[in-house]
Amino acid sequence: MTLKLHYHPLASFCWKVLIALYEAEIPFEAELVDLGDEDSRARFFALWPIGKMPVLQDAARGRVVPETSIIIEYLDLHHGGAMLPADPEARLEARLWDRLYDAYVHQPMQRAVAARLGREPAAWEAVSAQSSAELAQAYDLIETALDGRTWAAGEAFSIADCAAAPALFYAATVLPVPETKVRLSAYFERLAARPSVARVFAEARPYFHMFPLRDALQPRFRDGA
Repeated sequence: MTLKLHYHPLASFCWKVLIALYEAEIPFEAELVDLGDEDSRARFFALWPIGKMPVLQDAARGRVVPETSIIIEYLDLHHGGAMLPADPEARLEARLWDRLYDAYVHQPMQRAVAARLGREPAAWEAVSAQSSAELAQAYDLIETALDGRTWAAGEAFSIADCAAAPALFYAATVLPVPETKVRLSAYFERLAARPSVARVFAEARPYFHMFPLRDALQPRFRDGA
């Protein structure tokens, strides 16, 4: 098999690429990276010294492709992916929301999770408060932007939705989406029902016990309801 994805099923940024692969039904080999295992870690760092997942390896083209947005564009360019609209303006909008979800939802969430892993209550409280404030602002922005839209960047599922699904899933463990955000809540339900997204959620479920904010996961995901 020409494509191999080096990933972990619990890692949020890995979900972003998995969703794109499943959407386009692109065949690939999944190589689970265990950074706690010396051999697995060494193999991964030999492939990509930066050490951040996921990384796509394309044996047929002799390429190692890092960074989620670039991986998804690479799949569109060379492997029949369809996550970037053909229309230039629509493509720009999809790229914009891909970046907004990564920067304003995903990153604040990850800072809070990292603080929880540090097991220092004072640090967790400070970082959590800051992340929650940033997420609240992002939720406001998204709620407004979703007016009249089915998906993150318009009427077509795109790279922006690949970014949104993991970001929103885990962000809700830091700051649950308020009931007043009816468009955002409905959008997340559409995401969760999408077969590619539901598959990623299901594959991650056996690993949720490792997530430091697991008790804040929605019971239907945590308990398999």
